[in-house]
Amino acid sequence: MNNLQPVQILQAEGSEEKGENARLSAFVGAIAIGDLVKTTLGPKGMDKILQSAGREGGVQVTNDGATILKALYIDNPAAKVLIEVSRTQDDEVGDGTTSVTVLAAELLREAEKLVAQKIHPQTIIDGFRLAVDAGRAALVASAQNHVADPAKFREDLLNIARTTLSSKILKQEREHFAQMTVDAVLRLQGSTNLESIQILKKSGGALKDSYLEDGFLLEKKIGVGQVKRLANPKILIANTAMDTDKIKIFGSRVKVDSTAKLGEIEEAERQKMLQKCQKIVDHGITCFINRQLIYNLPEQFFTSKGVMSIEHADFDGIERLALVLGADIVSTFDHPELVKLGTCALIEETMVGGDPVIRFSGVPVGAACTIVLRGATSHMLDEAERSLHDALCVVSQTVKETRTVLGGGCSEVLMAQAIDQAAVKTPGKRAIAMEAFARGLRQLPTYIADNAGYDSAQLITELRAKHVAGEKTYGLDMNKGTIGDVLQLGIVESFKVKQQVLLSAAEAAEQILRVDDIIRCAPRKREEQ
Repeated sequence: MNNLQPVQILQAEGSEEKGENARLSAFVGAIAIGDLVKTTLGPKGMDKILQSAGREGGVQVTNDGATILKALYIDNPAAKVLIEVSRTQDDEVGDGTTSVTVLAAELLREAEKLVAQKIHPQTIIDGFRLAVDAGRAALVASAQNHVADPAKFREDLLNIARTTLSSKILKQEREHFAQMTVDAVLRLQGSTNLESIQILKKSGGALKDSYLEDGFLLEKKIGVGQVKRLANPKILIANTAMDTDKIKIFGSRVKVDSTAKLGEIEEAERQKMLQKCQKIVDHGITCFINRQLIYNLPEQFFTSKGVMSIEHADFDGIERLALVLGADIVSTFDHPELVKLGTCALIEETMVGGDPVIRFSGVPVGAACTIVLRGATSHMLDEAERSLHDALCVVSQTVKETRTVLGGGCSEVLMAQAIDQAAVKTPGKRAIAMEAFARGLRQLPTYIADNAGYDSAQLITELRAKHVAGEKTYGLDMNKGTIGDVLQLGIVESFKVKQQVLLSAAEAAEQILRVDDIIRCAPRKREEQ
């Protein structure tokens, strides 16, 4: 009993960090993630090059927070929490992925200083919760809603799209893309399902050559010798094998007495395929679209029957086509009466960027449209697609939650001021945590100014003075490097995005603050052969 040797609870090679060490490890990991992406914040943010470690060494050039963080392989558990928060922000509202990560990291940076002053983490968490309530109340009070005036609401949507695109690669052509984004989203009539909006990337030309196309474009060719234009077609969409015009005896053995018998087997295969083609034609269709390949024999059969055939319309294309044409995807053809055929006003083959594509116009789902992106390189097109997707997400969310708030650091300073005023009235150490939360919020406009190369200390103090003087619509004007009335400048953001950034960052910081023990499992040993 007198043996004071420590008892080994964990398996050999497992490790445990307790108390201050665990908390420090969590803080350091989370703050490092914030420092990594903070330079991408704002309209003058910088891009990152992501190079994969594979043999091909694929390269991505982006300033999208979620894309950068998804590509990282992280060992620190607290850093993984921030990456998860960024991913949730991307899935929930589509934008604000960098802001939420940077804000969470800044809150933890402030919390680290408070812990060093011997303030208990639970007291800090209580203060943070009071700060979130005060900040959210100020945000709700400052929100505007112009849904009753369609012209003003459309202008709000355009301003939100411009603000979202101003920090992306599409900044130079943001007016053009903002119009396209709003036009595409308003077609959805309040839905947030972006499946009806297809983005087609074509190398060549400039970004300003991108355009919005009515209907649906499919990057495939119509079968050989078939009509290239078809009005009011009846369309059958299928996922079935159409390649058995040749005998398949791989992996099996067939004994025949003569080549004539082999010919009989091949003929039986041909007849089987022709019967299948006849069943398809018996649906009374004029166009057949298949996810898989269509070989020569069935293609010739369809041509002879005057049926247009389109092959190898991959999974994505088939799913979207079924959605916009109002059709079922079928694999068997024995019961034509149970199959729902698709239709549209016109199918025609056209050229986009020098490549043939098939255009389906006048589709039943009127929301369906295609945005054709043009650009110099594939990297630019990929980044343009990510930027456009963010703008589409934010605008579609704003159509549903119609309130808007001011951008350019205005909302953050507004919330920080409201928290400071609430902290003065709050007794105890929680007030110190509330003031720390306000400082964390002010760091967002600070980084926006820093990334543009301006004097952030000067600009943020001027901005605070304006807000204290009652001019609540002032924010950062990064085109001139000064502060300005962001309401006049049209720097508007979605209320839902801003609220989600505040709540998600506070919850992530709270979760990491609660940690006082990190237990790492022993690595699994490789079994010896």
